[in-house]
Amino acid sequence: MFKALADPTRRALLDELNRADGQTLGELEARFAISRFGVMKHLKQLEEAGLVVTKRRGREKLHFLNPVPIRLVHDRWVSQYAEPWAAALSGLKETLEGTMERSMEKVFEIYIKTTPERLWEAITTSEIRSKYQFGAGIASDWTPGSRFEMKAGDFALGEGENLEVDPPRRLVQSMVALWGDDVKAEGTTRITWEIEPVGDSCRLTVTHDQMREGANDQIYGGWPMILSGLKTWLETGELLTTPGSLMYG
Repeated sequence: MFKALADPTRRALLDELNRADGQTLGELEARFAISRFGVMKHLKQLEEAGLVVTKRRGREKLHFLNPVPIRLVHDRWVSQYAEPWAAALSGLKETLEGTMERSMEKVFEIYIKTTPERLWEAITTSEIRSKYQFGAGIASDWTPGSRFEMKAGDFALGEGENLEVDPPRRLVQSMVALWGDDVKAEGTTRITWEIEPVGDSCRLTVTHDQMREGANDQIYGGWPMILSGLKTWLETGELLTTPGSLMYG
């Protein structure tokens, strides 16, 4: 990751995705005075470092900024006293320009050394979930069309519906955030969890979409901390102790 960030052109590509996420190769190429091949080469190195994630939309390949690796660096080396400014690194992604009323999409990717079954259990078991999601457990019967609730004690943090349930590969949920009036006003958004085995590990991709353009960043800004906490717990059995991780514990 540090090698990828060392190049000024690659940093500029990340800045461009920070400005407008979900861009095609052609859109990015038009903003740089280098060849299409040069842009492709830099994007490939950013993908290999985990700083860029790509997703297909029909015939187009869209590029998304992935802040999770930066969050992992923060959790390993940055003290809790630097938390306020370091947490801002996990919010590097900005508004995805579009024409639909709910057009913003955020994509997060992380590799975890575990099995798909154990990862699915960590996502859907309330006691485990509370260890890495700000102290909030989750209750549901995990059938398609069923409801779920996220709570820390008696404090409701979110609720919604399980739209697709395909263990241990894919979980799609609608969600309304409840921890404050400002996030409640954002209404219903969608979260997709996708698990893919890769050798002795799993690639977990979380896509948070169907958000309005310019949505409150509290809706999606916690994902880097949640996913790094999930990775830490599954791989080491330890809990993160950053202030955000302990928010509702």
